[in-house]
Amino acid sequence: MGISFKKLEILLTENGKTFYSLRKDKIVGTETIKKLQQGYGIIDTRTISNLCEYLNCQPGDLMEYVPDKTE
Repeated sequence: MGISFKKLEILLTENGKTFYSLRKDKIVGTETIKKLQQGYGIIDTRTISNLCEYLNCQPGDLMEYVPDKTE
C-alpha cells in the first residue's frame, strides 16, 4: 500500500475540520485532496508542510507507512 493518510482524516476530525476545509482555506487543491483521500499519486513536501502548519502538527501525525502484504 505504501503511504496512508488515514491519520490525516483522524486529525482533521479531532480539529473540527474536513477535507472541504482544506480546499476552502486554500491549504491544498482539489486534485491533491483526491490523492490524499484515495491514497494514490505524489504528495510533495510543500503540501505536507502546509498541512502541518494548518493543523499544528508533525508529518508523522498525518501519514504512516503501511507495507504491502505479501504471501
